[in-house]
Amino acid sequence: MRYSRALVPTLKEAPADAQTASHVLLTRAGYMRRVGAGIYSFLPLGLRVLRRIERIIREEMDRTGALEVLLPALLPAEYYRETGRWELYGETLFRLKDRKGGDYHLGPTHEEIITDLARHEIKSYRELPRTLYQVQAKYRDEPRPRAGLLRGREFLMKDAYSFDVDDAGAAASYEAMRVAYRRIFDRMGFDYRMVSADSGAIGGSTSAEFQVLVQSGEDVIAACESCDYAANLEVATAGPDSGSRDPTTDLPTPAKVSTPGKRSIEEVSAFLKIAPRQMLKSLVYVADDRVVLVVVRGDHEVNDIKLARALGASEVRLADAETVKRATGTEVGFAGPVGYKGPILVDRGAAEVASGVTGANEADVHLTNVVFARDYEGPVADVRSVVDGDPCPKCGGKLKLFRGIEAGHIFILGTKYSGRMGAVFLDKTGEAKPMIMGCYGIGVSRLVAAAVEQHHDENGIVWPAAIAPYPVHVVQVGSEPEVVKAVEDLEKSLSALGLEPLVDDRDERPGVKFKDADLIGVPLRVTIGAKALKSGSVELKPRSEKNPKNVELLPVDAAPSMLAERLRAL
Repeated sequence: MRYSRALVPTLKEAPADAQTASHVLLTRAGYMRRVGAGIYSFLPLGLRVLRRIERIIREEMDRTGALEVLLPALLPAEYYRETGRWELYGETLFRLKDRKGGDYHLGPTHEEIITDLARHEIKSYRELPRTLYQVQAKYRDEPRPRAGLLRGREFLMKDAYSFDVDDAGAAASYEAMRVAYRRIFDRMGFDYRMVSADSGAIGGSTSAEFQVLVQSGEDVIAACESCDYAANLEVATAGPDSGSRDPTTDLPTPAKVSTPGKRSIEEVSAFLKIAPRQMLKSLVYVADDRVVLVVVRGDHEVNDIKLARALGASEVRLADAETVKRATGTEVGFAGPVGYKGPILVDRGAAEVASGVTGANEADVHLTNVVFARDYEGPVADVRSVVDGDPCPKCGGKLKLFRGIEAGHIFILGTKYSGRMGAVFLDKTGEAKPMIMGCYGIGVSRLVAAAVEQHHDENGIVWPAAIAPYPVHVVQVGSEPEVVKAVEDLEKSLSALGLEPLVDDRDERPGVKFKDADLIGVPLRVTIGAKALKSGSVELKPRSEKNPKNVELLPVDAAPSMLAERLRAL
């Protein structure tokens, strides 16, 4: 592709709303343009990256035996009403009516539609297992679209769905997708972790995410430094704390201590000269329509997703000051489990505190020597977020927190959708049974941004070779006949090898061309100018090379084959 005929509108300045590296660089380098909040157009360079990502995904999906379909984006409301997600998705759905007043929506995901297809087309165990997938636009009315392609309202997604006769078959389909996802992300050059995850609104039992590790990621991952344990912070657990002591009844009974105006863990621990881990943080939560006192160790934080799961609630939130006073008889900051009359849920770490300090349900007063099971009771569950240095639940090593971008998510759905929608098959005995389903998603357009977040420097994008828009960026310096001919010859030779280059043939200063080349981020830059040609050479500089002076001279005649060899090694 000749730069003079291409559409590569690079910008010197980033748009005002761009905060993340991918949003800034993809806009500045001419890969995309904003249409509206969370809505973007892909320009030619961006579309080439997107298509290369799609190709890898399709190759690996097809390799598993999955079959590609294309489902509609405009969906009648009846299918989501059938499963209850018309109400569950709430304002996230883009809803609309046709001219006859019928309810429709734009598809945020396609479990219902693929299940409807299966219930009409699959009748016998002989037709199973089946895995169907598509690459298609999805629509979600995000309350705060942000970070360019990372959190959009329209995005491209690969979603696959498996149908099996039993749990063992579903596990096999899940494993096939897990292996395929690893191949996909390995081929694209990502540094990633597969982590245990929460299934969220999709539902199901077994669930794992593929997280691309970047500091700008909105997800937090806990991973062991010694083994392969990794989980999203929403579900990560810590092993037993070797530093905690078993509760004992040999301690003095609880005693009141005056703590005037000291409400927070930091204030009370400093005032009493104790470590926060010796305190019991007592928080009043509203779980759906129930009020519950949740007790965690002073240096821990409640994990709302874990808490909701432990309580069997669809939503949990901290109670307001009025609710706290009504439940505990005191102000915020002085609540405690001793003498509390309502439901109590105790985190596992709090239950291990041998002699804790907590609120006395009385203003400006705390209790010391508080012991679980002696001074207060309640069911025990893991409801806190793990922190750096927590013991690994698998091997006892140390957990470390990372930030990441969710690039893929795989689920075993079971019969959540097939059961509700009557997607059944006849088994060998002629008995009708619901199909066991799995669901497997990859944010295709999100991967474009995730790659930039992980692969960039102060000068621009540094694309992995597998997904770069072009393999080679040829920079023409000068318009001498021998330069023009050398550029044309290299372009033809590379194209014949299946390596179509991007050729910068503009009438611009070399410095401008080099800056744009760094910004665009093609893996190999070849500079062709009169000076190097006199010695029968062209200049090669990999985009990953930091020193601009570190260039390699390639013989003109051997350059095409040498470039092809370099690309195979990337």
